Amino acid sequence: MGEQGSLFGKLVALGSLVDYQKDAIVSRTLLRNPSGHIVLFAFDAGQELSEHTSPYEVMVLAVEGEADFILEGKVFRMKAGDMLLMPPNAPHALKTLTPFKMLLVMLRSGGES
Repeated sequence: MGEQGSLFGKLVALGSLVDYQKDAIVSRTLLRNPSGHIVLFAFDAGQELSEHTSPYEVMVLAVEGEADFILEGKVFRMKAGDMLLMPPNAPHALKTLTPFKMLLVMLRSGGES
């Protein structure tokens, strides 16, 4: 199971699982399987992700700090505890205002409910 499996059955402080690095974006995959991925990111202040799309249904959860999340041209000011859901293939981008950590949950769409 590797590093991902080492988190099973453990209570952890989410923000402690990834550290900030100066002028950088750091990510750590917490879980990856055929249904999707869960990735924790740490962005230094002023870091950006240019506009892109994803084939997944996505949940973005702000863990620490503050950032502007741009979804389909609309700007959402996110801070710790805020959540944003995105449909598949929606154009989105990010610009951090402070050091910022976020949890990204990506699920394959089209599953049966």
